[in-house]
Amino acid sequence: MNKIFIAILVFLLAGPAVAEDWEMARLFARQGIVGTMVISSLYNSKTFIHNTPRANQRFATASTFKIINTLISLEEKAVSGKDDVLKWDGQRYDFPDWNRDQTLESAFKVSCVWCYQALARRVGADKYRDYLHRSVYGELHEPFDETTFWLDGSLQISAVEQVSFLKRLYLHTLPFSASTYETLRQIMLAEQTPDFSLWAKTGWATRLKPQVGWYVGYVETPKDVWFFATNIEVRDEKDLPLRQKLTRKALQMKGIIQ
Repeated sequence: MNKIFIAILVFLLAGPAVAEDWEMARLFARQGIVGTMVISSLYNSKTFIHNTPRANQRFATASTFKIINTLISLEEKAVSGKDDVLKWDGQRYDFPDWNRDQTLESAFKVSCVWCYQALARRVGADKYRDYLHRSVYGELHEPFDETTFWLDGSLQISAVEQVSFLKRLYLHTLPFSASTYETLRQIMLAEQTPDFSLWAKTGWATRLKPQVGWYVGYVETPKDVWFFATNIEVRDEKDLPLRQKLTRKALQMKGIIQ
């Protein structure tokens, strides 16, 4: 990797300092919701941020951790592919979609906690420490439980760090193989139209007060790739759809999607 490429990569990942984006601020104000949003281009210097202090504040990763957890699980052969079956043990959960056998792909789509806890036991704490360090992913507080650390606040990340991580993911500069990247790309695809493709993951940190809702991902268009991270203070379950609603409206407002 030559020095010019490294310099360009550092610039792209870091991005410029930006002022408050008042268009996005109005979206949050209309909903009366506390939160932040970061939208950043891969190929130019454009970055939009609402609530910069919160954008740099770390929160529990919740199920957005399933992005890198999928990569780690595949790389460590805790699961061999997106169609591998994870057997349900019969325990009943509040989310009906969890109460059945899952594939890795379906577990990601329905955000199945028990599935990823089963994979976490196969991966082990030491491997997580190593991959999180090499991937520069958030902040891990010791000691931690290998089956709950992304849920209980032991692992935290900011919206700015989420976007930086997603850029490294897209550029394949993380410590994973080509096949691992490709499997995640297939699993993470949320929407595809003639004009854009969207890869994304939600998260909901329910064990902490106040609760935090996440929506992170990226959008490929014919001219650029845009990365986003949104988090909101969740007052009750009725707020959860705002994660996607606010993000989509902001992406439309900026002319990224229709």
